Amino acid sequence: MGLLGSHVGFCGPTWCNFQCNFFKANRMFSGTTSLTLDAKGRIAIPARYRAQLNELCGGKLVISYNPFDKCLPIYPHDEWVVCEQKMEAKQDNSVKFRSLQRFLYAHTNEVEMDSNGRVLVPQLSRDEIDLEKDAFLIGHGKKFELWSAETWLQIREKEDKELIESLRSSSERMDIGFSL
Repeated sequence: MGLLGSHVGFCGPTWCNFQCNFFKANRMFSGTTSLTLDAKGRIAIPARYRAQLNELCGGKLVISYNPFDKCLPIYPHDEWVVCEQKMEAKQDNSVKFRSLQRFLYAHTNEVEMDSNGRVLVPQLSRDEIDLEKDAFLIGHGKKFELWSAETWLQIREKEDKELIESLRSSSERMDIGFSL
């Protein structure tokens, strides 16, 4: 029996909806997968995520752009809707915030996984991160990040060294819930 499904007498629609929503809200993506874009500019979502994505969002995804890291965040559609709602709820009418909204929406595309788990990465999005053929898909909590292989390998080499050195000196003071 599952963690929540082992309770006798809790099998009505309300309980089932609670279970589904509880587990959907707490799913996280992790891991790194090396990918190759096909001739049409599609990536194949790794098989280990496909059923989960179909259950979470019917295979509907949103590809955005992160100019700071030069990667493409890929959100399950419902998770992107949460981000949009947070942005729309923000009471900020400044020129800077409106420019940020415009920037994000201009670089955002809704896509769908096909029956083979492939997703078309729009050409403009590929151009933003210099993605031609080889890529890495990184599980990043409730979303993924798509990186050009060259950028990912460069950044990992630099950041991993810096992080390890930083952790070496501060890991005793860091409370992250587990020891390294």
